[in-house]
Amino acid sequence: MDTPPTEAVDAVLAADTYGKSRVRLIKLARRPDRHDLKEITLQILFRGDFASCYETGDNSKILPTDTIKNTVYAMARRHDIDAIEEFAERLIDHFLKNNPQVSEVRVEMTEHLWSRVAPAAFTRESQKRTAMVTGTRDGVTIQAGIDDLTILKSAGSAFEGYIKDPYTTLKEASDRIFATAVRAMWRYSAGAVDFNARWTAIRQEILETFAAHDSRSVQHTLHAIGQEVLKRFQDVAEIELTMPNKHALLVDLAPFGLDNPNEVFLPIDEPSGYIQGKLVRRGAVSGR
Repeated sequence: MDTPPTEAVDAVLAADTYGKSRVRLIKLARRPDRHDLKEITLQILFRGDFASCYETGDNSKILPTDTIKNTVYAMARRHDIDAIEEFAERLIDHFLKNNPQVSEVRVEMTEHLWSRVAPAAFTRESQKRTAMVTGTRDGVTIQAGIDDLTILKSAGSAFEGYIKDPYTTLKEASDRIFATAVRAMWRYSAGAVDFNARWTAIRQEILETFAAHDSRSVQHTLHAIGQEVLKRFQDVAEIELTMPNKHALLVDLAPFGLDNPNEVFLPIDEPSGYIQGKLVRRGAVSGR
């Protein structure tokens, strides 16, 4: 059986990105009375005029990704790192000034938080501070956030009135444990921001709203948190929240002749409910 001739395809490179991922950094500032520590994991991505590299193998416009990594360490040595957003802006400014072929730089950062236990000793927290800073020659967009903020409330949470079909086994609960690991990312509007103070304040607002809200569902509380953040912080343009429902199942103690008045639970990590939502200011989305 003859194979039909292969038809030539006129393919066009529609989009491309390259950079360096998983760049890990610890910056230690040795001060007379204490040490300050920052641990950061970075991803730095370029967009620009790189078609010739893909299409013909011409590397004349490519800054090696190893050089990108080395630049992070050199800039960390030359400058203090107070806020990760400011460090990202410094990196973006450097790469754009020295590489005319680069039109956009995106820096994604995760700060692994350490708490001080002594002037030169620390303990690492589970939560992480995050930022994504994207810069072009026309301006910079700054998003900041928090990841793995694990929180639990043992009162003020219910889940009732949902759909029940032949496969539903979940029992309604008017008083349940509500546990989640919050991931939040918010975008700042234009203007000067004290990034460290604002991050701390938004984190506190998330905690306080979660604790005080009379929750009818994870979705209900997610919406309340987003509302309160936008209400209190006028320099936040939008916020996206992801709140997986970390289930705690009531243990059946009847086989042992015991009751269980909502006191003994089995915590499970998997599977978990996945709830996500983005809130923006009214009028910023068409049709609202």
